[in-house]
Amino acid sequence: MSRLPSAVRERVEELDAAELPAYVYDLGGLRAHAETIRAALPDRVELYYAAKANPEPEILRALAEVVDGYEVSSGGELAHVATTVPGRLLAFGGPGKSQDELAAACAHGVHRVHVESIGELHRLAALSTPDRPIGVLLRVNLPLTDRALTGSALAMGGRPSPFGLDRGQAELAANAFAEGRFPWLRWHGVHAHLASGLEAADLVAVAESIADWSIGLGERHGADITEVNVGGGMHVDYTAPDRRFDWAAYGAGLRRITDARPELRLRIEPGRALTAYSGWYVTDVLDVKPSHHAEFAIVRGGTHHLRTPAAKGHDQPCSIVRTDHWPHPWPRTATTAQTVTVTGQLCTPKDVLAEGLPVSTLRTGDRIAFELAGAYAWNISHRDFLMHPPPSFHFLRGRDEAGE
Repeated sequence: MSRLPSAVRERVEELDAAELPAYVYDLGGLRAHAETIRAALPDRVELYYAAKANPEPEILRALAEVVDGYEVSSGGELAHVATTVPGRLLAFGGPGKSQDELAAACAHGVHRVHVESIGELHRLAALSTPDRPIGVLLRVNLPLTDRALTGSALAMGGRPSPFGLDRGQAELAANAFAEGRFPWLRWHGVHAHLASGLEAADLVAVAESIADWSIGLGERHGADITEVNVGGGMHVDYTAPDRRFDWAAYGAGLRRITDARPELRLRIEPGRALTAYSGWYVTDVLDVKPSHHAEFAIVRGGTHHLRTPAAKGHDQPCSIVRTDHWPHPWPRTATTAQTVTVTGQLCTPKDVLAEGLPVSTLRTGDRIAFELAGAYAWNISHRDFLMHPPPSFHFLRGRDEAGE
């Protein structure tokens, strides 16, 4: 267990019991983290935020002055982000864009559409006009090295996948552009998000291979490739919440790539690695009980609010905040073992937030703050299962801003 930031601990302690479970977001910490990332990146590397990681309006607005744009992956995200942070550059990706979603992207004038198939290319071209040309990147599914493939937490490329064009299909698309078959589409380059959960050195190697292949694709078809989007995929270590991805090494590696290719602009799209560290899911212990030589702490809420540990198959890191307040006439129950499994209220044995959590003691009424809950948490959870109440939301702002 790691130490909670003082402002977060203070908010966890002062939350009324009726507000639990709760999400607490540190917007000042988020901005500081984003500024550190921005400072590590060279001038010709653009920083977009993948809104799918956490589309809370306050999160989007907190990043607005730091990121260059936002990546969206549905018509709903497009409308939401465009309304929340108007006037910002948007890139529209995803393997299953409907014709209505493509039309909405065109109407909004998104900066780039990431085209995922030959069929999508034709459907998008049908919406383009001389008065409304559309900027596109071809998303490609390129091979990964064995090291990157085995080291990744989730591979979207280098294997059969619904994401992107195989190399042969990308050649056909590039040839179609060379022949002028899509006169009102503007082909700027390539998008290739191939794997997630990689460390800096491996991500740099992947980015360099994408850049070289992309430039070669342009050369084979008489096109100047000026943009390459290498996606996100920065490792977030749920076993060590205080450990961060090495942005300095990554930025230095990207600088070597851009320095050697002065015509090229790179773009990255982190999501989890940007916002995960700035959110906590806070709840209280409802019951503590032994079962078959193990002990369980059952908390208010569960994986229907915080799906991440069930989805990724890990224990969510957490901090215990002990409270001496006990207003009930019955006695508090407490652990007697050195480890406890923390579960939620759902009628399924899969509702596990942390297994084998080391504790000196844990009592009913104590609070637990689950860390790294700022990304892929509430927004991907099966929130309607069993119809428990939703969590409350609290945003800690910097000293120069009013509000919670």
